[in-house]
Amino acid sequence: MNNTYIDIKRIAEIKGLKSTRSIRIAIQKGKYIAREIKVNGGTSYEILYSSLESEIQEKLEDEERKTTALIPVENKTNFISENAKINALARVDIVTALMNIRSKYPTKKEADDVFLDLYNSGMYLPQVFKFVGTISIGTLHRWVKAYENYGTKGLLPQRKTNQLGEYNSKLNDEMKKVFLTYLLHPNKFSIGKSISLTKHILEKRGYEDIPCNLTFRRFAEHFKKQNYSKWIIMREGEKAYHDKVEPYIERDISKLEVGDVLIADGHVLNFQVINPFTGRPTRATLVGFLDWKSTALVGYEIMMTENAQCIASALRNAILNLGVIPKVVYQDNGKAFKAKYFQHVDFDESGFNGVYASLGIKSVFAKPYNARAKVIERFFKEFQEDFEKMMISYCGSSIENKPAWMKRGEKLHRELHRKMTGNYIPTVQEIIKYIDCWIDYHNSKPCPNNEQMTIKECLNTVQKQNIDKNILNDLMKLGQ
Repeated sequence: MNNTYIDIKRIAEIKGLKSTRSIRIAIQKGKYIAREIKVNGGTSYEILYSSLESEIQEKLEDEERKTTALIPVENKTNFISENAKINALARVDIVTALMNIRSKYPTKKEADDVFLDLYNSGMYLPQVFKFVGTISIGTLHRWVKAYENYGTKGLLPQRKTNQLGEYNSKLNDEMKKVFLTYLLHPNKFSIGKSISLTKHILEKRGYEDIPCNLTFRRFAEHFKKQNYSKWIIMREGEKAYHDKVEPYIERDISKLEVGDVLIADGHVLNFQVINPFTGRPTRATLVGFLDWKSTALVGYEIMMTENAQCIASALRNAILNLGVIPKVVYQDNGKAFKAKYFQHVDFDESGFNGVYASLGIKSVFAKPYNARAKVIERFFKEFQEDFEKMMISYCGSSIENKPAWMKRGEKLHRELHRKMTGNYIPTVQEIIKYIDCWIDYHNSKPCPNNEQMTIKECLNTVQKQNIDKNILNDLMKLGQ
């Protein structure tokens, strides 16, 4: 066991800690020999058994001894590794050396104290000490008793798995069945709560000798590790299974050229503009077409109400700015992209060209609830942080994150906002100028898909075509 690594969560439980924070700090200070491991949601640590305090080693060994009574299985033999055999022989050397010391002192207590100081100094049995590490007086006495009763076999480290890799536990089939009922419940009971509920049920069924919490917890952690897909789909549902477990395809953007694929989507602006039709402040919607290769917003339109005409106008602007007709337009599966264009057609997401057919553009629609597929959302997030929050009429994306001057009872902030801005609301024409300036700034950044170029430089690599503007004018007629 000395060469094994122990999870810091298990060590925290043994120490009675509520979190692993203090253990992580100790690792950073070099108190333990540890290694970093990947877990769901980040990283964690495992600590080398031999570098732990002797008291913790002793408790770990006690738990191992309590929970490793192997379940009898036909035609299956317990597996003893070479490392376990060497470990047992090293313990025999320690016990034998202790017996020699005891023969030289009048009392066992005095001899044991002297031996423990000598051994833990690392000078008395240096080779054994390097392999076994420090020990406590309790561990020493337990080894002596085990050696006297069972010989070298009594000093063999116990294992939780047999040669076939099957998990051995004190939990019988009924205990496991009840425990898994709570572990795999869609209400996502925590492991601790599942343990307490399971123990309550087992007590009701007449069980008296119920295993300790740590035995249940180890079984739960082993089950989750070995049956992660079942754990996720039963506790979190099909979407979580799709996001966390199912295999996925990575897109190779290097195969694309600028202008090959445009991604379309709408974004409700998080600031107010003057509605030219009513003269009142409102939150307009930006419909944009983003070139996938360069990640540049090549065409957009500001619309007061969602309609197909604005989508056609934004696409027309994108084609004119690019100087090329895209091969594919990848867009949201929302009403704005269906309503006027596809009224008289049987809509088919996989192969339908729709209004883009006359331009030779293939129309592809994103699957609902598949946010990973809509790359333009990353652009809009950056747009919100870099541009929208700089606008004097910024109102936030929700009630929770709206600015202080818009909150109820904030008279001070409301007055400060009035003095600084005069409560001015920009017009659509002004907003277009501001957005164009910001796009120039954004395009000066490194291109995510080609870090050796800026977005603008990547965009300029497009092979421009001779485009008949009359076709684009027909496109605008389709939206009417």
